[in-house]
Amino acid sequence: MNDPIHLAHGLAGDNTPPDWPTLTATEVDTLLRGYPQLGAPTRIEWHSPRPLSAACLVETTSGVVFIKRHHHRVRSVATLSEEHHFIAHLRANGMPIPTVLCDAQEQTAVLIGDWIYEVHEHAAGIDLYRDAISWSPLPNREHALGAGRMLATLHEAAAGYHAAQRDTHILVSRSEVITSSDPIATLQAQLPQRPGLADYLGDRDWRTDLTQLLAPWHASARQQLAQQPRLWTHGDWHVSNLCWSGDSADARITAVLDFGLAAANFALFDLATAIERNAIAWLALDTGDAAVYLDIACALIEGYRQHRLLQAADVQLLSNLLPLVHVDFALSEVEYFHSITGSRANADVAYDTFLLGHTAWFATPPGQALLQAIRDSA
Repeated sequence: MNDPIHLAHGLAGDNTPPDWPTLTATEVDTLLRGYPQLGAPTRIEWHSPRPLSAACLVETTSGVVFIKRHHHRVRSVATLSEEHHFIAHLRANGMPIPTVLCDAQEQTAVLIGDWIYEVHEHAAGIDLYRDAISWSPLPNREHALGAGRMLATLHEAAAGYHAAQRDTHILVSRSEVITSSDPIATLQAQLPQRPGLADYLGDRDWRTDLTQLLAPWHASARQQLAQQPRLWTHGDWHVSNLCWSGDSADARITAVLDFGLAAANFALFDLATAIERNAIAWLALDTGDAAVYLDIACALIEGYRQHRLLQAADVQLLSNLLPLVHVDFALSEVEYFHSITGSRANADVAYDTFLLGHTAWFATPPGQALLQAIRDSA
């Protein structure tokens, strides 16, 4: 098997050495001994450029599988199993998601040393956008329509899933802060259970920052957000997490990937996340209006409402929610970089650029144009 030199996606859209060591032939061999049904590994085909974990495609004597590895401080067996239970529910309700494979002990999350592993069957179709950075916009309107429809399908399949909230804040898309009537008090109450985030925020005037950050948007959305029906969500609806039947405009989605950020939220949270991930060129905001893909945002909404009803009030709320939807996850990234990878520089990017900068951008003319386009689509 081969272990090529590997780089990961950096926060500035560059390629950087990964936070976590690349999966090696030796550890893949050790892991797959617990999966006798897969046969022996013969070759590592590809290493994922995603930076927050290590993952690869592995060819075995019985086919190709996808292996993902997490540090135990990021995911425990229990927290990873939460994702797997949600996947199992969605698959049972018809969603095209690769199976999470069990080892000989009937476990889907496997602890070896400091690492937690999961093994998935190879996804059907073409991983068309697998090299796209998670914050890069989607250039294909027809694919945006398909992504919107599939997201609505996922939400239909998620109905009836009533598991408790994730037992971690680290690198999951939650929404307790933004849906609270008092976001500052809510975050303050979380900090005793989040010592890494508390340590970082001790050096920042975070109460003033968040008050100024949320004030223009939260008041108008607060009452409606509190009334949203609870629903488990994907949390990272970017086209790089979808596989396709081909690269043509009429290609259909063949598989949905990566439930690592999934959590209990509400449906509009996922749709707002999809717009934030796919319709804004966050790494090219200096291009002004060119950084906003209004047609992609509207196509996501149009595709979604082709399969699942959206009232005019829902779309208005979507516009008010969009500047807030990343807040809880940005805080989780601050916590991750500061307390787990030990990168103060990356934690500062997560706080200043992601948490504060992304919300502030919505007050600029291009950001206002996007919000108005969403309101007009109602």
